[in-house]
Amino acid sequence: MMAWAITGMLVLFIVVNWADKTVFGIAAQPLKEELGLTSSQIGFIGSAFFFLFSITGLLVGFIGNRVRTKWVLLALAALWSLTMVPVLVSASAVTLLISRIGLGAAEGPAGAMANAGAFEWFPKEKRSFPSAWLSSGASIAKIAIAPVLALIVAVWGWRAAFLSLALIGVVWCAAWALIGREGPFSPHRSQAAVAEDPAMQQRVPFRKIALSGTFVGGVIGTFTMYGMVSVILTWLPSYFEVGLGIDRLQAGAMFGLPSISGMIAMLGVSWISDRRVSAGSSSRVQRGIVPAVSLLIGGGLLALLPYLGSPVLAISAVVLGYGIGAVSLPLANAALSQICPPRQQAGALGVFLALQTSSGLIAPALTGVLVDMAASPGEGFALAFQVFGFAVMVGGIATMLLVNPDRDAARILG
Repeated sequence: MMAWAITGMLVLFIVVNWADKTVFGIAAQPLKEELGLTSSQIGFIGSAFFFLFSITGLLVGFIGNRVRTKWVLLALAALWSLTMVPVLVSASAVTLLISRIGLGAAEGPAGAMANAGAFEWFPKEKRSFPSAWLSSGASIAKIAIAPVLALIVAVWGWRAAFLSLALIGVVWCAAWALIGREGPFSPHRSQAAVAEDPAMQQRVPFRKIALSGTFVGGVIGTFTMYGMVSVILTWLPSYFEVGLGIDRLQAGAMFGLPSISGMIAMLGVSWISDRRVSAGSSSRVQRGIVPAVSLLIGGGLLALLPYLGSPVLAISAVVLGYGIGAVSLPLANAALSQICPPRQQAGALGVFLALQTSSGLIAPALTGVLVDMAASPGEGFALAFQVFGFAVMVGGIATMLLVNPDRDAARILG
């Protein structure tokens, strides 16, 4: 029970994390109108969120190898709330840019540290499902929180939405300070407990992990998928509103549609994957081939978008393509944890997710440029989704060719 109680708190941690990300996409058009920004500038600020995101994700991951996960997570969540303050005090393009960069720096390590915290409570063969719940935190934020944020923005303005998220972050910190703790697979347990388990003492040169096919293939596959995630995060309400002609409040409420399909697919496939691996099935198949196929199908659907004349078909392609491709994310995390010594797991996840999420530096800004250059916003958004859909398919090919946790675990861990 405690394992799932901790996982539940970490899912809420990710929900708050993604609500902070999501609010910018929901408030993009009101911010654009109030501050007199262009689509390219909104895209640049959306990408600015990722300026330090990957760097801090990498650095804090290695800190997590030495500092208890509970305190790292508490510090990160507290910083999220603080970074909301500047734009509330003085709203301008500059403070908005600074606030988003600061928020990105504080949120960069969140995914890696949340997965590391959850993995302390589960053996390696049962980590896809809890990781899927953590990845679903993004979906929960878009399904349950985004419509509320859209309503708050429509009725009370974007400032009220930013303030609400800052207060929610403070509440989570208070609850985690009381509940959070290390699990039975934590390298930060008592010295006596660690001494009894030789696996807890093992260390290997990090280059052996980073140069493995599982690490490299996983990075390439999830890098391309996260580029699409960042585009959806920044631009989906705008695409619905100015690209497909949907009402602003309705567009905000529909923000969660891709996440519904993503959550169902991630939880279902990850649950089956864990059961198959526990029963002796090859991790090469369950955590290599399965995510590769999801990327190929999801990317292919998104690449079809310019050829779909109906708004219903376009929305369906985005919803299904995103949802199917998202299956790759928790499976990649579980595959990586399988090849890492426990003492190096947080650092390896930090580097892995830092490289994965660095695509967020490029994708939203490129989308804004394509929209400004196109004959109409709808054509620009469709072209952007097609470009990223093809990229996701390339990621699927790399995942299929390179990811093999069974082989790499034997070579790295001995």
